[in-house]
Amino acid sequence: MTFVAALRWCFAALFVSLCAVPMGSVRVAAQDVGTEAERESGRALYLRNCSQCHGDDGDGAGYATPHLSPRPREFTMGNFKVRSTPNGALPTHQDLVNIIRRGMPYTSMPAWPTLTDQEVSDLAYYVTTFSADFSNAARVPESLPLPSAPTTTPESVELGRTLYEETGCGECHGTFGRADGPSAETLVDELEFPIRAADLSKPWTFRGGSSREDLFRTMTTGFNGTPMPSFDEALTPEQRWAITDFIVSLSESGEPDYSNLVVARPAVEPIDLALGAANFESAPVAHFPIVGQIMEPGRAFQPAATSVAVQAVYDTESIAILVRWHDTGPQQEGQNGPSLPVPPEEEVLTPEEPPAAGDPLAVDPSNPFGVALVEVAPVAADPFAVDPFAEPGAPAAAPPPEFSDAVAIQIPSQLATGARKPYFLFGDVQTPVDLWFFDLARTEPFQFTGRGSTDVTPNDTGDLTGVATYDQGEWSVIFTRPLRTSSGAPFTPGEFMPIALSVWDGKSRERGNRRGLTAWYSLYVEPEVVASAVGPMVRVMLLILAIEAAVIFRVRRRYGSGVREEPGVEPRLPATTRA
Repeated sequence: MTFVAALRWCFAALFVSLCAVPMGSVRVAAQDVGTEAERESGRALYLRNCSQCHGDDGDGAGYATPHLSPRPREFTMGNFKVRSTPNGALPTHQDLVNIIRRGMPYTSMPAWPTLTDQEVSDLAYYVTTFSADFSNAARVPESLPLPSAPTTTPESVELGRTLYEETGCGECHGTFGRADGPSAETLVDELEFPIRAADLSKPWTFRGGSSREDLFRTMTTGFNGTPMPSFDEALTPEQRWAITDFIVSLSESGEPDYSNLVVARPAVEPIDLALGAANFESAPVAHFPIVGQIMEPGRAFQPAATSVAVQAVYDTESIAILVRWHDTGPQQEGQNGPSLPVPPEEEVLTPEEPPAAGDPLAVDPSNPFGVALVEVAPVAADPFAVDPFAEPGAPAAAPPPEFSDAVAIQIPSQLATGARKPYFLFGDVQTPVDLWFFDLARTEPFQFTGRGSTDVTPNDTGDLTGVATYDQGEWSVIFTRPLRTSSGAPFTPGEFMPIALSVWDGKSRERGNRRGLTAWYSLYVEPEVVASAVGPMVRVMLLILAIEAAVIFRVRRRYGSGVREEPGVEPRLPATTRA
Protein backbone atom coordinates (compact mmCIF):
# COMPACT_ATOMS: atom_id res chain seq x y z
CA MET A 1 0.00 0.00 0.00
CA THR A 2 1.39 3.37 -1.00
CA PHE A 3 1.67 6.27 1.40
CA VAL A 4 -1.13 8.13 -0.40
CA ALA A 5 -3.43 5.09 -0.29
CA ALA A 6 -2.70 4.61 3.38
CA LEU A 7 -3.41 8.28 4.05
CA ARG A 8 -6.71 8.02 2.18
CA TRP A 9 -7.65 4.93 4.24
CA CYS A 10 -6.89 6.76 7.49
CA PHE A 11 -9.01 9.75 6.49
CA ALA A 12 -11.86 7.41 5.53
CA ALA A 13 -11.69 5.58 8.86
CA LEU A 14 -11.55 8.87 10.74
CA PHE A 15 -14.58 10.17 8.83
CA VAL A 16 -16.60 7.06 9.58
CA SER A 17 -15.71 7.20 13.28
CA LEU A 18 -16.58 10.88 13.54
CA CYS A 19 -19.92 10.27 11.88
CA ALA A 20 -20.65 7.36 14.17
CA VAL A 21 -20.18 9.42 17.34
CA PRO A 22 -23.06 11.88 16.88
CA MET A 23 -25.28 9.16 15.49
CA GLY A 24 -24.69 7.09 18.60
CA SER A 25 -25.36 10.07 20.93
CA VAL A 26 -28.78 10.86 19.47
CA ARG A 27 -29.88 7.29 19.11
CA VAL A 28 -32.65 6.57 21.63
CA ALA A 29 -33.71 3.14 22.71
CA ALA A 30 -37.36 2.23 22.27
CA GLN A 31 -39.76 2.54 25.18
CA ASP A 32 -39.96 -0.58 27.33
CA VAL A 33 -43.49 -1.83 26.67
CA GLY A 34 -42.88 -5.49 27.49
CA THR A 35 -43.55 -8.60 25.44
CA GLU A 36 -46.87 -9.60 23.96
CA ALA A 37 -47.22 -12.30 26.60
CA GLU A 38 -46.59 -9.79 29.41
CA ARG A 39 -49.10 -7.35 28.01
CA GLU A 40 -51.70 -10.09 27.62
CA SER A 41 -51.14 -11.12 31.23
CA GLY A 42 -51.53 -7.46 32.24
CA ARG A 43 -54.76 -7.21 30.24
CA ALA A 44 -56.39 -9.98 32.29
CA LEU A 45 -55.30 -8.29 35.50
CA TYR A 46 -56.54 -4.91 34.28
CA LEU A 47 -60.02 -6.16 33.34
CA ARG A 48 -60.36 -7.87 36.71
CA ASN A 49 -59.00 -5.10 38.94
CA CYS A 50 -58.87 -1.74 37.14
CA SER A 51 -61.51 -1.37 34.41
CA GLN A 52 -64.31 -0.59 36.89
CA CYS A 53 -62.78 2.87 37.34
CA HIS A 54 -60.41 3.41 34.41
CA GLY A 55 -62.73 1.84 31.81
CA ASP A 56 -62.23 -1.16 29.53
CA ASP A 57 -60.54 1.12 27.01
CA GLY A 58 -58.46 3.09 29.51
CA ASP A 59 -60.54 6.22 28.91
CA GLY A 60 -61.41 6.78 32.58
CA ALA A 61 -65.06 5.96 31.91
CA GLY A 62 -65.61 2.94 34.12
CA TYR A 63 -68.99 2.38 35.69
CA ALA A 64 -67.64 3.60 39.07
CA THR A 65 -66.22 6.84 37.64
CA PRO A 66 -69.31 9.04 38.24
CA HIS A 67 -69.04 8.37 41.97
CA LEU A 68 -65.38 9.29 42.34
CA SER A 69 -63.43 12.46 43.00
CA PRO A 70 -60.79 12.97 41.79
CA ARG A 71 -61.77 11.15 38.63
CA PRO A 72 -59.76 8.09 37.58
CA ARG A 73 -56.82 8.64 35.25
CA GLU A 74 -57.51 8.60 31.49
CA PHE A 75 -54.64 6.48 30.18
CA THR A 76 -55.41 7.37 26.56
CA MET A 77 -54.12 10.92 27.09
CA GLY A 78 -50.66 9.85 28.25
CA ASN A 79 -50.78 12.34 31.15
CA PHE A 80 -49.48 10.87 34.40
CA LYS A 81 -49.02 12.81 37.62
CA VAL A 82 -46.43 10.89 39.62
CA ARG A 83 -43.25 10.46 37.59
CA SER A 84 -39.50 10.80 37.74
CA THR A 85 -39.45 12.35 34.25
CA PRO A 86 -39.61 16.01 33.13
CA ASN A 87 -42.84 17.99 33.06
CA GLY A 88 -45.04 16.85 30.18
CA ALA A 89 -43.09 13.63 29.63
CA LEU A 90 -44.33 10.07 29.87
CA PRO A 91 -43.54 8.01 32.97
CA THR A 92 -40.94 5.27 32.90
CA HIS A 93 -41.93 1.66 33.34
CA GLN A 94 -40.65 1.80 36.92
CA ASP A 95 -42.79 4.90 37.59
CA LEU A 96 -45.90 2.95 36.58
CA VAL A 97 -44.83 -0.02 38.69
CA ASN A 98 -44.34 2.24 41.72
CA ILE A 99 -47.74 3.90 41.52
CA ILE A 100 -49.56 0.58 41.03
CA ARG A 101 -47.77 -0.90 43.99
CA ARG A 102 -48.27 2.10 46.31
CA GLY A 103 -51.63 3.43 45.13
CA MET A 104 -52.83 7.02 45.54
CA PRO A 105 -53.68 7.74 49.20
CA TYR A 106 -57.14 9.16 49.98
CA THR A 107 -58.45 8.47 46.47
CA SER A 108 -60.24 5.48 44.98
CA MET A 109 -56.88 4.16 43.68
CA PRO A 110 -55.74 1.53 46.21
CA ALA A 111 -52.33 0.01 46.74
CA TRP A 112 -51.87 -3.54 45.42
CA PRO A 113 -49.59 -5.33 47.89
CA THR A 114 -51.07 -8.74 47.05
CA LEU A 115 -49.91 -8.70 43.42
CA THR A 116 -46.56 -10.28 42.65
CA ASP A 117 -43.75 -8.18 41.18
CA GLN A 118 -44.30 -9.85 37.81
CA GLU A 119 -48.04 -9.13 37.89
CA VAL A 120 -47.45 -5.46 38.71
CA SER A 121 -44.91 -5.24 35.89
CA ASP A 122 -47.31 -6.91 33.42
CA LEU A 123 -50.07 -4.53 34.46
CA ALA A 124 -47.78 -1.54 33.89
CA TYR A 125 -46.92 -2.86 30.42
CA TYR A 126 -50.60 -3.18 29.52
CA VAL A 127 -51.31 0.41 30.61
CA THR A 128 -48.88 1.60 27.92
CA THR A 129 -51.11 0.09 25.20
CA PHE A 130 -53.78 2.76 25.70
CA SER A 131 -51.65 5.63 24.38
CA ALA A 132 -49.75 5.68 21.10
CA ASP A 133 -47.24 8.01 22.73
CA PHE A 134 -45.56 5.04 24.37
CA SER A 135 -44.65 3.72 20.91
CA ASN A 136 -43.30 7.09 19.76
CA ALA A 137 -39.50 6.97 19.71
CA ALA A 138 -39.41 10.76 20.12
CA ARG A 139 -41.19 10.51 23.48
CA VAL A 140 -39.10 7.85 25.19
CA PRO A 141 -38.96 9.02 28.83
CA GLU A 142 -35.75 9.54 30.77
CA SER A 143 -35.69 10.12 34.51
CA LEU A 144 -34.38 13.40 35.83
CA PRO A 145 -31.36 13.27 38.13
CA LEU A 146 -32.63 13.51 41.70
CA PRO A 147 -29.85 14.23 44.22
CA SER A 148 -29.73 12.78 47.70
CA ALA A 149 -31.42 14.75 50.44
CA PRO A 150 -29.18 17.18 52.35
CA THR A 151 -29.48 17.72 56.08
CA THR A 152 -32.39 19.90 57.18
CA THR A 153 -31.37 23.04 59.07
CA PRO A 154 -33.32 25.94 60.60
CA GLU A 155 -31.83 28.13 57.88
CA SER A 156 -33.12 25.88 55.08
CA VAL A 157 -36.60 25.85 56.61
CA GLU A 158 -36.64 29.65 56.84
CA LEU A 159 -35.38 29.99 53.27
CA GLY A 160 -38.09 27.55 52.20
CA ARG A 161 -40.73 29.67 53.94
CA THR A 162 -39.60 32.72 51.96
CA LEU A 163 -39.51 30.83 48.65
CA TYR A 164 -42.91 29.25 49.38
CA GLU A 165 -44.39 32.74 49.57
CA GLU A 166 -42.44 34.19 46.65
CA THR A 167 -43.26 31.38 44.22
CA GLY A 168 -46.98 31.55 45.01
CA CYS A 169 -47.34 28.13 46.64
CA GLY A 170 -49.71 29.64 49.19
CA GLU A 171 -52.11 30.74 46.44
CA CYS A 172 -53.34 27.15 46.28
CA HIS A 173 -51.98 25.45 49.39
CA GLY A 174 -52.57 28.29 51.86
CA THR A 175 -50.29 29.97 54.38
CA PHE A 176 -50.15 26.92 56.66
CA GLY A 177 -50.49 24.39 53.85
CA ARG A 178 -54.12 23.54 54.65
CA ALA A 179 -55.27 23.77 51.00
CA ASP A 180 -57.17 26.99 51.72
CA GLY A 181 -55.36 29.42 49.39
CA PRO A 182 -57.40 32.02 47.48
CA SER A 183 -57.15 29.95 44.28
CA ALA A 184 -57.90 26.59 45.90
CA GLU A 185 -61.58 26.52 45.03
CA THR A 186 -60.98 27.34 41.34
CA LEU A 187 -58.55 24.51 40.53
CA VAL A 188 -59.40 22.16 37.65
CA ASP A 189 -57.53 19.46 35.77
CA GLU A 190 -56.85 19.22 32.03
CA LEU A 191 -60.45 18.09 31.44
CA GLU A 192 -61.88 20.99 33.47
CA PHE A 193 -62.93 18.75 36.35
CA PRO A 194 -62.50 20.34 39.81
CA ILE A 195 -59.58 19.06 41.86
CA ARG A 196 -58.22 19.87 45.31
CA ALA A 197 -54.82 21.17 46.27
CA ALA A 198 -52.84 18.92 48.60
CA ASP A 199 -53.16 19.60 52.32
CA LEU A 200 -49.44 19.99 53.03
CA SER A 201 -49.98 19.67 56.78
CA LYS A 202 -51.08 16.02 56.28
CA PRO A 203 -48.23 14.27 54.44
CA TRP A 204 -49.88 10.85 54.78
CA THR A 205 -52.43 12.06 52.20
CA PHE A 206 -49.81 12.97 49.57
CA ARG A 207 -50.44 11.22 46.25
CA GLY A 208 -46.80 10.82 45.28
CA GLY A 209 -45.32 9.82 48.64
CA SER A 210 -44.45 11.76 51.79
CA SER A 211 -40.68 11.39 52.13
CA ARG A 212 -38.43 14.38 51.56
CA GLU A 213 -37.19 12.70 48.37
CA ASP A 214 -40.80 12.31 47.18
CA LEU A 215 -41.55 15.97 47.85
CA PHE A 216 -38.40 17.09 46.05
CA ARG A 217 -39.30 14.91 43.06
CA THR A 218 -42.79 16.43 42.89
CA MET A 219 -41.31 19.94 43.10
CA THR A 220 -38.97 19.00 40.26
CA THR A 221 -41.32 17.18 37.88
CA GLY A 222 -44.69 18.75 38.65
CA PHE A 223 -48.00 16.90 38.19
CA ASN A 224 -48.97 16.54 34.54
CA GLY A 225 -52.52 17.61 33.76
CA THR A 226 -52.91 19.69 36.93
CA PRO A 227 -52.05 23.25 38.02
CA MET A 228 -49.05 21.87 39.95
CA PRO A 229 -46.06 23.06 37.86
CA SER A 230 -42.50 21.85 37.58
CA PHE A 231 -39.83 23.96 39.30
CA ASP A 232 -36.93 22.17 37.65
CA GLU A 233 -35.85 25.27 35.72
CA ALA A 234 -37.36 27.98 37.92
CA LEU A 235 -35.54 26.98 41.12
CA THR A 236 -32.12 25.57 41.90
CA PRO A 237 -31.87 22.18 43.65
CA GLU A 238 -30.92 23.98 46.87
CA GLN A 239 -34.05 26.12 46.65
CA ARG A 240 -36.26 23.11 45.96
CA TRP A 241 -34.79 21.31 48.97
CA ALA A 242 -35.46 24.41 51.08
CA ILE A 243 -39.16 24.45 50.10
CA THR A 244 -39.26 20.72 50.79
CA ASP A 245 -37.90 21.32 54.29
CA PHE A 246 -40.49 24.03 54.92
CA ILE A 247 -43.32 21.74 53.78
CA VAL A 248 -42.10 19.04 56.15
CA SER A 249 -42.15 21.61 58.98
CA LEU A 250 -45.87 22.25 58.40
CA SER A 251 -46.76 18.85 59.82
CA GLU A 252 -46.37 17.80 63.44
CA SER A 253 -45.84 14.20 62.34
CA GLY A 254 -45.34 12.27 59.15
CA GLU A 255 -47.99 9.78 60.25
CA PRO A 256 -51.68 10.38 60.99
CA ASP A 257 -51.33 9.09 64.57
CA TYR A 258 -54.96 7.96 64.64
CA SER A 259 -56.42 7.06 68.01
CA ASN A 260 -59.51 5.28 69.34
CA LEU A 261 -59.92 7.18 72.61
CA VAL A 262 -60.69 10.74 73.70
CA VAL A 263 -59.63 11.50 77.27
CA ALA A 264 -61.68 14.23 78.96
CA ARG A 265 -59.45 15.93 81.52
CA PRO A 266 -60.66 17.96 84.52
CA ALA A 267 -60.57 21.63 83.58
CA VAL A 268 -58.08 23.83 85.41
CA GLU A 269 -60.67 26.63 85.53
CA PRO A 270 -64.45 26.57 84.96
CA ILE A 271 -65.27 26.12 81.27
CA ASP A 272 -65.70 29.47 79.53
CA LEU A 273 -66.77 29.43 75.86
CA ALA A 274 -65.34 32.91 75.45
CA LEU A 275 -61.85 31.41 75.90
CA GLY A 276 -62.34 29.07 72.95
CA ALA A 277 -59.60 26.49 72.43
CA ALA A 278 -57.69 27.83 75.46
CA ASN A 279 -60.03 25.71 77.60
CA PHE A 280 -58.37 22.59 76.19
CA GLU A 281 -54.67 23.29 76.71
CA SER A 282 -54.36 20.47 79.26
CA ALA A 283 -56.32 17.93 77.20
CA PRO A 284 -54.62 15.40 74.87
CA VAL A 285 -55.55 15.43 71.18
CA ALA A 286 -57.17 12.38 69.58
CA HIS A 287 -57.20 12.10 65.77
CA PHE A 288 -59.95 10.09 64.05
CA PRO A 289 -60.13 9.25 60.34
CA ILE A 290 -63.13 10.40 58.31
CA VAL A 291 -64.62 8.02 55.72
CA GLY A 292 -67.48 8.39 53.29
CA GLN A 293 -71.00 7.28 54.16
CA ILE A 294 -71.56 4.63 51.47
CA MET A 295 -74.04 2.35 53.26
CA GLU A 296 -77.33 4.09 52.60
CA PRO A 297 -78.83 6.39 49.91
CA GLY A 298 -77.33 9.86 49.89
CA ARG A 299 -73.86 8.34 49.71
CA ALA A 300 -70.61 10.29 49.81
CA PHE A 301 -67.83 8.25 48.23
CA GLN A 302 -65.14 10.91 48.57
CA PRO A 303 -65.95 13.27 51.48
CA ALA A 304 -64.09 16.56 51.64
CA ALA A 305 -62.78 16.09 55.20
CA THR A 306 -60.19 13.36 55.82
CA SER A 307 -59.84 13.47 59.61
CA VAL A 308 -60.89 15.30 62.79
CA ALA A 309 -58.98 16.23 65.93
CA VAL A 310 -60.94 15.93 69.19
CA GLN A 311 -60.25 17.18 72.73
CA ALA A 312 -62.43 17.22 75.84
CA VAL A 313 -62.47 18.77 79.31
CA TYR A 314 -65.03 18.95 82.11
CA ASP A 315 -65.67 20.94 85.26
CA THR A 316 -68.05 20.37 88.16
CA GLU A 317 -71.09 21.13 85.99
CA SER A 318 -70.40 20.54 82.30
CA ILE A 319 -68.35 18.75 79.67
CA ALA A 320 -66.89 20.53 76.64
CA ILE A 321 -65.76 18.81 73.42
CA LEU A 322 -63.61 20.57 70.80
CA VAL A 323 -63.71 19.28 67.21
CA ARG A 324 -61.26 20.59 64.59
CA TRP A 325 -60.83 19.77 60.88
CA HIS A 326 -59.41 21.39 57.76
CA ASP A 327 -61.64 23.02 55.16
CA THR A 328 -60.65 24.91 52.00
CA GLY A 329 -62.98 27.72 53.02
CA PRO A 330 -65.87 28.33 55.41
CA GLN A 331 -69.37 27.85 54.05
CA GLN A 332 -71.47 29.95 56.43
CA GLU A 333 -74.39 30.64 54.13
CA GLY A 334 -77.21 28.35 53.16
CA GLN A 335 -78.35 25.67 55.57
CA ASN A 336 -77.76 22.07 56.56
CA GLY A 337 -79.43 19.29 58.49
CA PRO A 338 -78.92 15.63 59.38
CA SER A 339 -82.01 14.51 57.47
CA LEU A 340 -81.90 16.70 54.37
CA PRO A 341 -82.65 14.49 51.34
CA VAL A 342 -80.18 13.81 48.56
CA PRO A 343 -81.81 13.13 45.18
CA PRO A 344 -80.75 9.74 43.75
CA GLU A 345 -79.30 11.33 40.62
CA GLU A 346 -76.92 13.41 42.72
CA GLU A 347 -75.15 10.31 44.03
CA VAL A 348 -73.54 9.81 40.63
CA LEU A 349 -71.94 13.25 40.53
CA THR A 350 -68.53 14.19 41.83
CA PRO A 351 -68.68 16.07 45.15
CA GLU A 352 -67.68 19.38 43.58
CA GLU A 353 -70.15 19.12 40.68
CA PRO A 354 -73.63 20.54 41.31
CA PRO A 355 -76.75 18.66 40.21
CA ALA A 356 -78.59 19.45 37.03
CA ALA A 357 -80.52 22.70 36.97
CA GLY A 358 -84.21 22.58 37.67
CA ASP A 359 -84.08 20.29 40.68
CA PRO A 360 -87.67 20.46 42.05
CA LEU A 361 -86.57 19.57 45.56
CA ALA A 362 -86.01 22.33 48.06
CA VAL A 363 -85.99 22.67 51.83
CA ASP A 364 -88.94 24.24 53.58
CA PRO A 365 -87.58 27.54 54.94
CA SER A 366 -89.67 27.09 58.07
CA ASN A 367 -87.86 23.82 58.78
CA PRO A 368 -84.15 24.41 58.12
CA PHE A 369 -83.15 21.02 59.52
CA GLY A 370 -84.78 19.07 56.74
CA VAL A 371 -87.68 17.42 58.53
CA ALA A 372 -89.98 18.12 55.57
CA LEU A 373 -89.82 18.98 51.89
CA VAL A 374 -91.90 21.27 49.73
CA GLU A 375 -92.13 21.52 46.01
CA VAL A 376 -91.04 24.86 44.62
CA ALA A 377 -93.15 26.28 41.82
CA PRO A 378 -91.31 27.99 38.94
CA VAL A 379 -91.13 31.73 39.34
CA ALA A 380 -91.85 33.96 36.37
CA ALA A 381 -89.01 36.14 35.25
CA ASP A 382 -89.14 39.64 36.66
CA PRO A 383 -88.59 42.17 33.84
CA PHE A 384 -87.43 44.74 36.37
CA ALA A 385 -84.89 42.44 38.01
CA VAL A 386 -82.10 43.60 35.69
CA ASP A 387 -80.17 46.64 36.85
CA PRO A 388 -80.31 49.15 33.95
CA PHE A 389 -77.27 50.95 35.35
CA ALA A 390 -75.05 47.91 35.50
CA GLU A 391 -71.79 48.11 33.59
CA PRO A 392 -71.92 46.32 30.22
CA GLY A 393 -70.42 42.88 30.43
CA ALA A 394 -70.34 42.84 34.22
CA PRO A 395 -70.56 39.26 35.52
CA ALA A 396 -73.85 38.21 37.04
CA ALA A 397 -73.91 37.77 40.78
CA ALA A 398 -73.30 34.19 41.84
CA PRO A 399 -76.31 32.44 43.36
CA PRO A 400 -76.20 32.18 47.14
CA PRO A 401 -74.80 28.92 48.49
CA GLU A 402 -77.43 26.29 49.12
CA PHE A 403 -75.70 24.26 51.84
CA SER A 404 -73.53 25.28 54.76
CA ASP A 405 -70.76 23.45 56.59
CA ALA A 406 -71.85 21.39 59.59
CA VAL A 407 -70.58 18.96 62.23
CA ALA A 408 -72.26 16.56 64.62
CA ILE A 409 -71.40 14.43 67.65
CA GLN A 410 -73.52 11.42 68.53
CA ILE A 411 -73.63 9.47 71.79
CA PRO A 412 -76.11 6.80 72.93
CA SER A 413 -79.30 8.22 74.36
CA GLN A 414 -78.89 5.80 77.25
CA LEU A 415 -75.80 3.89 78.26
CA ALA A 416 -76.12 0.20 77.51
CA THR A 417 -75.14 -2.37 80.08
CA GLY A 418 -73.46 -4.61 77.47
CA ALA A 419 -70.99 -4.04 74.68
CA ARG A 420 -73.58 -3.36 71.99
CA LYS A 421 -73.54 0.13 70.51
CA PRO A 422 -76.24 1.83 68.39
CA TYR A 423 -76.00 1.66 64.62
CA PHE A 424 -73.36 4.24 63.75
CA LEU A 425 -75.60 5.78 61.04
CA PHE A 426 -77.65 7.82 63.53
CA GLY A 427 -78.72 4.94 65.77
CA ASP A 428 -81.55 2.43 65.46
CA VAL A 429 -84.99 1.75 66.92
CA GLN A 430 -83.74 -0.29 69.88
CA THR A 431 -80.79 1.95 70.71
CA PRO A 432 -81.36 5.59 69.71
CA VAL A 433 -78.67 8.24 69.77
CA ASP A 434 -78.46 11.77 71.09
CA LEU A 435 -77.28 13.84 68.13
CA TRP A 436 -75.54 17.17 68.75
CA PHE A 437 -75.76 19.02 65.45
CA PHE A 438 -74.12 22.37 64.58
CA ASP A 439 -75.13 24.06 61.34
CA LEU A 440 -72.19 26.44 60.97
CA ALA A 441 -74.35 29.06 59.30
CA ARG A 442 -76.08 29.42 62.68
CA THR A 443 -74.80 30.54 66.07
CA GLU A 444 -75.98 27.69 68.29
CA PRO A 445 -76.01 23.88 68.05
CA PHE A 446 -79.23 21.89 68.04
CA GLN A 447 -80.17 18.45 69.41
CA PHE A 448 -81.86 15.54 67.64
CA THR A 449 -82.80 12.00 68.53
CA GLY A 450 -81.75 9.49 65.91
CA ARG A 451 -83.36 6.11 65.45
CA GLY A 452 -81.71 5.50 62.11
CA SER A 453 -80.74 7.73 59.20
CA THR A 454 -84.38 7.92 58.06
CA ASP A 455 -85.73 8.71 61.52
CA VAL A 456 -84.04 11.81 62.90
CA THR A 457 -86.31 14.08 64.93
CA PRO A 458 -85.65 17.37 66.77
CA ASN A 459 -85.27 17.00 70.52
CA ASP A 460 -83.70 20.22 71.67
CA THR A 461 -83.60 20.23 75.46
CA GLY A 462 -81.83 23.56 75.65
CA ASP A 463 -78.94 21.94 77.48
CA LEU A 464 -76.55 22.10 74.52
CA THR A 465 -74.49 25.21 73.81
CA GLY A 466 -71.49 25.87 71.61
CA VAL A 467 -69.34 28.19 69.58
CA ALA A 468 -67.63 27.85 66.19
CA THR A 469 -64.72 29.69 64.56
CA TYR A 470 -62.85 29.37 61.28
CA ASP A 471 -59.24 30.47 60.91
CA GLN A 472 -56.56 29.80 58.27
CA GLY A 473 -58.17 26.71 56.79
CA GLU A 474 -59.38 25.13 60.04
CA TRP A 475 -62.78 24.88 61.71
CA SER A 476 -62.82 24.81 65.54
CA VAL A 477 -66.20 23.89 67.01
CA ILE A 478 -66.91 23.54 70.73
CA PHE A 479 -69.95 21.73 72.16
CA THR A 480 -70.83 22.00 75.87
CA ARG A 481 -73.47 20.06 77.79
CA PRO A 482 -74.16 19.42 81.50
CA LEU A 483 -72.59 16.24 82.81
CA ARG A 484 -76.06 15.08 83.80
CA THR A 485 -79.31 16.02 82.11
CA SER A 486 -82.96 15.13 82.48
CA SER A 487 -82.76 13.30 79.14
CA GLY A 488 -79.62 11.77 77.74
CA ALA A 489 -76.77 9.66 78.97
CA PRO A 490 -74.67 11.12 81.80
CA PHE A 491 -70.92 11.70 81.67
CA THR A 492 -69.45 10.17 84.82
CA PRO A 493 -65.80 10.41 85.95
CA GLY A 494 -64.11 7.05 85.66
CA GLU A 495 -66.47 5.77 82.92
CA PHE A 496 -66.36 5.45 79.13
CA MET A 497 -68.87 6.96 76.69
CA PRO A 498 -69.21 5.80 73.04
CA ILE A 499 -68.81 8.71 70.63
CA ALA A 500 -68.97 9.13 66.84
CA LEU A 501 -68.73 12.22 64.61
CA SER A 502 -69.98 13.45 61.24
CA VAL A 503 -68.73 16.35 59.09
CA TRP A 504 -70.53 18.02 56.19
CA ASP A 505 -68.81 20.23 53.57
CA GLY A 506 -71.33 22.67 52.15
CA LYS A 507 -69.35 23.50 49.02
CA SER A 508 -69.36 19.80 48.13
CA ARG A 509 -73.14 19.77 48.63
CA GLU A 510 -72.86 17.41 51.57
CA ARG A 511 -75.98 17.21 53.73
CA GLY A 512 -78.15 14.55 55.29
CA ASN A 513 -76.70 11.12 54.59
CA ARG A 514 -74.15 12.57 52.20
CA ARG A 515 -71.35 13.23 54.63
CA GLY A 516 -68.05 12.11 56.09
CA LEU A 517 -68.20 10.16 59.33
CA THR A 518 -66.23 8.17 61.87
CA ALA A 519 -66.82 4.80 63.44
CA TRP A 520 -67.69 4.52 67.13
CA TYR A 521 -64.83 5.47 69.44
CA SER A 522 -64.70 6.04 73.20
CA LEU A 523 -64.56 9.11 75.42
CA TYR A 524 -63.11 8.46 78.87
CA VAL A 525 -63.92 10.92 81.66
CA GLU A 526 -60.69 10.94 83.64
CA PRO A 527 -61.36 11.26 87.40
CA GLU A 528 -60.04 14.34 89.11
CA VAL A 529 -56.95 13.64 91.19
CA VAL A 530 -58.05 13.65 94.86
CA ALA A 531 -55.49 14.13 97.64
CA SER A 532 -54.80 10.71 99.12
CA ALA A 533 -54.93 10.02 102.90
CA VAL A 534 -51.91 7.75 102.60
CA GLY A 535 -49.45 10.63 102.40
CA PRO A 536 -50.53 12.37 105.60
CA MET A 537 -50.65 9.03 107.42
CA VAL A 538 -47.10 8.23 106.41
CA ARG A 539 -45.93 11.68 107.45
CA VAL A 540 -47.53 11.31 110.93
CA MET A 541 -45.98 7.87 111.36
CA LEU A 542 -42.57 9.20 110.41
CA LEU A 543 -42.97 12.09 112.87
CA ILE A 544 -43.89 9.68 115.69
CA LEU A 545 -40.92 7.47 114.85
CA ALA A 546 -38.66 10.50 114.86
CA ILE A 547 -39.92 11.56 118.32
CA GLU A 548 -39.50 8.05 119.69
CA ALA A 549 -35.98 7.84 118.28
CA ALA A 550 -35.10 11.18 119.88
CA VAL A 551 -36.39 10.04 123.29
CA ILE A 552 -34.50 6.75 123.10
CA PHE A 553 -31.36 8.53 122.02
CA ARG A 554 -31.56 10.94 124.94
CA VAL A 555 -32.20 8.19 127.45
CA ARG A 556 -29.35 6.08 126.22
CA ARG A 557 -27.03 9.07 126.20
CA ARG A 558 -27.88 9.85 129.80
CA TYR A 559 -27.72 6.33 131.21
CA GLY A 560 -25.50 4.65 128.69
CA SER A 561 -22.36 4.82 131.10
CA GLY A 562 -23.76 2.07 133.32
CA VAL A 563 -23.77 4.30 136.50
CA ARG A 564 -26.88 3.69 138.50
CA GLU A 565 -28.20 6.56 140.53
CA GLU A 566 -30.08 5.91 143.76
CA PRO A 567 -31.65 8.59 145.93
CA GLY A 568 -29.46 9.57 148.95
CA VAL A 569 -26.60 7.21 147.93
CA GLU A 570 -23.40 8.32 146.32
CA PRO A 571 -23.06 6.85 142.85
CA ARG A 572 -20.73 3.89 142.70
CA LEU A 573 -18.22 3.87 139.95
CA PRO A 574 -17.55 0.76 137.90
CA ALA A 575 -14.64 -1.45 139.05
CA THR A 576 -12.44 -0.42 136.19
CA THR A 577 -12.83 3.18 137.26
CA ARG A 578 -11.90 2.47 140.91
CA ALA A 579 -8.74 0.69 139.85
